[in-house]
Amino acid sequence: MKIKYILLPLILFGVISTYSQKSKANKIIETKDIFVTNLMAKMTLEEKLGQLNLPTSGDITTGQANSSNVAKNIEQGKVGGLFNIKSVQKIKEVQKIAVEKTRLKIPLLFGMDVIHGYETTFPIPIALSCTWDMNLIKRSAQIAAQEASADGINWTFSPMVDISRDPRWGRVSEGSGEDPYLGSQIAKAMVTGYQGDDLSKNSTILSCVKHFALYGAPEAGREYNTVDMSRIRMYNDYFPPYKAAIDAGVGSVMASFNEVDGIPATANKWLMTDVLRKQWGFKGFVVTDYTAIMEMEYHGIGNLQTVSALALNAGVEMDMVSEGFLNTIKKSLEEGKVTIDKIDNAVRLILNAKYDLGLFQDPYKYCDSNRAKTEIFTNSNRSEARKIATESLVLLKNQNQLLPLKKSGTIAVIGPLADAKENMAGTWSVATKQENSISLIAGIKAVVGTSANVLYAKGSNLDYDPILEEKGTMFGKTLHRDKRTAAELIAEALKIANQSDVIITALGESAEFSGECSSRTNLEIPQAQKDLLQELLKTGKPVVLVLFNGRPLVLKQENETVPAILEVWFAGSEAGFAIADVLFGDENPSGKLTTTFPRSLGQVPIYYASKNTGRPLGNIEGKFEKFKSNYIDERNEPLFPFGFGLSYTTFEYSNMKLSSSKMNTNDKLKVSVDVTNTGNYDGKEVVQLYIRDLVGTVTRPLKELKGFQKIALKKGEKQTVTFQISQEDLKFYNSDLKFVAETGEFEVFIGGNSDTQLKEKFELVN
Repeated sequence: MKIKYILLPLILFGVISTYSQKSKANKIIETKDIFVTNLMAKMTLEEKLGQLNLPTSGDITTGQANSSNVAKNIEQGKVGGLFNIKSVQKIKEVQKIAVEKTRLKIPLLFGMDVIHGYETTFPIPIALSCTWDMNLIKRSAQIAAQEASADGINWTFSPMVDISRDPRWGRVSEGSGEDPYLGSQIAKAMVTGYQGDDLSKNSTILSCVKHFALYGAPEAGREYNTVDMSRIRMYNDYFPPYKAAIDAGVGSVMASFNEVDGIPATANKWLMTDVLRKQWGFKGFVVTDYTAIMEMEYHGIGNLQTVSALALNAGVEMDMVSEGFLNTIKKSLEEGKVTIDKIDNAVRLILNAKYDLGLFQDPYKYCDSNRAKTEIFTNSNRSEARKIATESLVLLKNQNQLLPLKKSGTIAVIGPLADAKENMAGTWSVATKQENSISLIAGIKAVVGTSANVLYAKGSNLDYDPILEEKGTMFGKTLHRDKRTAAELIAEALKIANQSDVIITALGESAEFSGECSSRTNLEIPQAQKDLLQELLKTGKPVVLVLFNGRPLVLKQENETVPAILEVWFAGSEAGFAIADVLFGDENPSGKLTTTFPRSLGQVPIYYASKNTGRPLGNIEGKFEKFKSNYIDERNEPLFPFGFGLSYTTFEYSNMKLSSSKMNTNDKLKVSVDVTNTGNYDGKEVVQLYIRDLVGTVTRPLKELKGFQKIALKKGEKQTVTFQISQEDLKFYNSDLKFVAETGEFEVFIGGNSDTQLKEKFELVN
């Protein structure tokens, strides 16, 4: 009886506490609704349409804010937010116009493409994903939000969660790879990193998930191109990361450029209303991509007035740059093509976001000049960026344990990307001060100090074609093209190579060789660099290929000839330090690929979660079989599979166990495996769990990632890693687009990459 008397107050306290929290939350929502409703009652139609307008800043400079055309539009209530304006001083000047010179004093949103860091720049997103560490990824977003908010920004157009399985598409660099499960975990980490648990804090910013939807699957890998796929594939393979971001509470969504089911996404009511709001319960606002509304004229679905009305009716609330809402919706309202309720709903959602950010309470909350001086590009932030960058690097090959290198002797550093600090931050690094980035040669010299003699030669230009090099080095990311002949550059490189004990080659893509509008039809290292590499190999000296790129490349020749390959992507402002840390063994590489690397371009698109055909290839590796699903001139398997990555140590998997051979739909199944560090270094391993549904009402992939854990093991240490499988992990969208788990047999795989063969079988029963 005494226990009951003790528990009762505790239970009552819990109930009261929960009720109190709910009451407080309801009161906040009620207060916001009342505030926004009262404000909207005072607004004219023109002022409402102004809130739906998002122009670019027009390069407003300090002291010119009041005289610019953008400023005049703000004063007239024709602007709801601005983007691409940087610094507290500029933003404060512009915000002052909105809150002191307009009739209703409605503050502006200030957005920017804070994609992978602010001035402290982290690895490009595809590289970040290769850490497989959600805490590090979330931390990178937190630091980015801290720095951006300290400089006046309150809204980021990130994360990009588009699944892509075609490396010809340049924006592979900006996403998290080919897998929907991993992409969903990263989407959640990024959103919570940016927004935290309270948007009213001045160190958090509004997140915008993009590009909704299917942007990563354009035909021929060509930017902005048509996307056409079945809905069952949308729901199973491409939608999950978007939904994960919605479930994480993302405040805004950006519509994609591409069409879906023959209708541009920006005017696609099924996407923006039926899926996003009715099925997923999204409560924030939708913004277009840059000029996407006016671009729908080129798609051929109407003039600016028509497409603007289509976008608003579809469920788009904010128009980026096109000014279609601002200049045509009034006429559409008069003609009955849109309703005032649709306009009011859009305005309300944008005002809600401003309220949540605390801008009505303090429009200048992000304009603290002291924060701008003390919280941006700090030593602490740079230190974290350096550590995160080391975890993003992927060791692809290490013949005869060439790596790690010794900090002694003479080291030749050769290649067009060796002394290229402007490129280290990679694509979409708009806030980065390129002059502060650390090049590979600078990082190596700093890490080895006086212990080794470091020599440098450029060796080649990025490409023989100067025009192509110019395309790949836009936005100030020059490689300082050398006007000497290719023979002269190689001769200089060979001179220092022959003086050295080891050669580090810095080759690959420049920063803007990938990214938006950087689609490629050739996925190999440019020929000028391939020729340089072959000459260096002829010296007989050990060669390490440090590979810079923003997408999977075709490395068949390099894998056959170069003893060591370290995939470094574009590792951010601290890239040179981080790469050197790994090259010389201060850090052990632990990155794992999140995209499949093809053997040849003809295999593209290639991804691990493929399906069987009715004539699958047998198990004889590399052997051609007539009347089977294979190539006549190439092997089927990739060069490097999804999830692949080496370490300076080795890991052994053994003793895989299931808690039961049968699993009830209400049960959870435990899967365990022993992982032992069998090498000579402490290291980290990403333990990956895959599942195959052997029989389904619709065909199912050969393997699907359903869990992973990144563990650290000392030399000789063994750890038992345990996963838990529930019915939710076995669900998929069937032909009726119902999310179901079907009874029957399943295989579960565990290993260090998607090609693992360690497996057990279980049965799901009712």
